[in-house]
Amino acid sequence: MLNDIALLIFRTVISSFMLFGHGLGKLNRLFSGEEIKFFDPFGFGSAVSLSLAVLSEFFAAALIILGLFTRLSSITLIITMFVAGFIYHADDPFRTQEKALMYLVSYIMLFLTGPGKFSVQMFFENKFNSENRFIKFILG
Repeated sequence: MLNDIALLIFRTVISSFMLFGHGLGKLNRLFSGEEIKFFDPFGFGSAVSLSLAVLSEFFAAALIILGLFTRLSSITLIITMFVAGFIYHADDPFRTQEKALMYLVSYIMLFLTGPGKFSVQMFFENKFNSENRFIKFILG
């Protein structure tokens, strides 16, 4: 019971920090109508790279707050924080990389644990009683 409460607090707080501290600003920048200048590590173009960052930092974080598709959403944030920590901030001092790396570890943990008992996922799982373990893992 305490572990599930801890997971609820952890996933909602860390993902709220991500959503409001990083994702919302990027979402506003994406729809501002101004020229998009954004780090493009894979050569997709600045607009696509910003869109992918918004997808993970805003929308995936929102899903994690709800506890829905937590593992799948965590994967997008793991990739984003890996890029931020090890590619974008590669030449920066550790204190600059630290925030991205802490988010990276946080989302790896959420990928491994899932959302916990207090989540929308568990509500649906209890309601529909799915026996498919793969579906449970992905949705969780």
